Amino acid sequence: MRLPAPYALACVGLALSTAACTLLGEVNPSEEDGGSPTEESFEPVLAPRLLEEMDLGDKIGQLMVLTAQGTTAAENAALIETYRPGGLIYFDANLTGAEQIASLSAGVQEIAAEQGAGVPLFLGIDQEQGLVARLPVGTSFPDAMAVGATGDTGQAVLRATTTAAELNALGINLNYAPVADVNTDPDNPVIGIRSFGSDPALVSEMAVAEAGAYAEAGIVPVVKHFPGHGDTDVDSHTGLPVIDMPRDEWEAEHLPPFRAAVDAGVDAVMTAHVIMPQLDAGTDPATLSPAIIDGILRGELGYDGVVTTDALNMEGVRQDHTDGEIAVRALEAGVDQLLMPPDPAAAVAAITEAVEQDRLTEERIDESVLRVLVLKERRGVLEADPVDPAAAEAALSDPAHAEAAQTVADASATLVRNESGLLPLAAGARVRVEGTGADRLAGALAEAGLEVVTEGADAVVVGTNGARGSAEQSAPVEAARAQGLPVVVVAQGGPYDLEAFPEVEGFIAVYSSVDVSLAAAAGVVAGEVEPTGTLPVDIPGADVAAGTGLGF
Repeated sequence: MRLPAPYALACVGLALSTAACTLLGEVNPSEEDGGSPTEESFEPVLAPRLLEEMDLGDKIGQLMVLTAQGTTAAENAALIETYRPGGLIYFDANLTGAEQIASLSAGVQEIAAEQGAGVPLFLGIDQEQGLVARLPVGTSFPDAMAVGATGDTGQAVLRATTTAAELNALGINLNYAPVADVNTDPDNPVIGIRSFGSDPALVSEMAVAEAGAYAEAGIVPVVKHFPGHGDTDVDSHTGLPVIDMPRDEWEAEHLPPFRAAVDAGVDAVMTAHVIMPQLDAGTDPATLSPAIIDGILRGELGYDGVVTTDALNMEGVRQDHTDGEIAVRALEAGVDQLLMPPDPAAAVAAITEAVEQDRLTEERIDESVLRVLVLKERRGVLEADPVDPAAAEAALSDPAHAEAAQTVADASATLVRNESGLLPLAAGARVRVEGTGADRLAGALAEAGLEVVTEGADAVVVGTNGARGSAEQSAPVEAARAQGLPVVVVAQGGPYDLEAFPEVEGFIAVYSSVDVSLAAAAGVVAGEVEPTGTLPVDIPGADVAAGTGLGF
């Protein structure tokens, strides 16, 4: 449903706080102020009007992004009618096919238009690409680290623009991407190849490029996870990471991508469920920390856009407080949207009580609601036409999208080791294929013109993913070398696998296990793809530095 034609309203005539009026004047920082030089000045009109029409229940609803239910709009009707949420987030269980997803999107927007102030929903998804990709349809691109290996922001833009086109066709208007974490810990269990690399300058360039491409295509990007999740060996989904890093080290290594995103005027920033004692001496994670969110992100960096929590059902944020208390503390810290509160009713009740008891003022609620509404207006969500389910399949089947994914994958392929000029193998060479992704890798090698055999091989190609400390993944490499056969390892996760094979003759890193990445690796083995990628991370255990990359 489209809203009525907008008309200009001044702050003076609205029941808004001083802070909210200030926000209206700063939604688009100028290039001179360090904001985006590519977006024209934006002055919201519908957003303040909508805020004036809302009661407290409507406002609290806009602060929540809830988990979508089932695969149909009808299954979400009660949720939307009860909470009038600011958005829904899709997961695998909600998604079966292009037409179904688009129908779901159109249907829930229609239901939302009939509730309260009739505000359209943010429909979000974790479609980072690679490891974190929820869509069962559309184009599969390599992970962020593969993009970092290209060293080319044009590849980042290509990946984001193509992904955005497919999200638009499905009625999805927000993507929880890109990842701006700098992966400085090779043992990081939750970031790894989701990061563009270990160089803060590289990560900054790539994250800003992708965020800008998404925004230009009308998809809200969410840069994550502030203040940085790249230097931990604990997964905040299951535990609470503590990163006891000196502030100057954090500022040098992990802050730059977020500072760059703020300077570029990025739409939204996601918090991390991590404790950083050198930034806040308290015991709460960054998501609940006024010192980190309100103090550093908003105060020191000057960010006045939307701040969202990471998922509030994660153990990293549920250590010490009830679900209702977590919602209130997040708002007190300076957050605007609560992602996936596990008990929405408890969140609403706790926030309402906090306002009634003056722990939170309604003016403080208004600040966050206005940020959300301004962003919805800025990206066209408030006046968007319904998505066409019948057209979705064709949009996702565009051959140019598959070509784009292969382009990125080919550009990422990194040849780290090539003893005695082993690669490329001679035309028609016989290869035995083992390890991770062996069947798909064998198919790609055959497609590239090599003969895949089980005996009498000229070389053995072994796929790996997380091989350090894995006897199972090391075994085929050791067996082949014991037979005197040269081995080419194709690392489909982090390139740190090289540490497990210090004597291997050939080592190719493609940073992803998607089909286009395996095709790129096969192309390098067969000499059809020139390996132009360079390592975007150090491999400390193998004494190989970022920037390494061999050509033929």
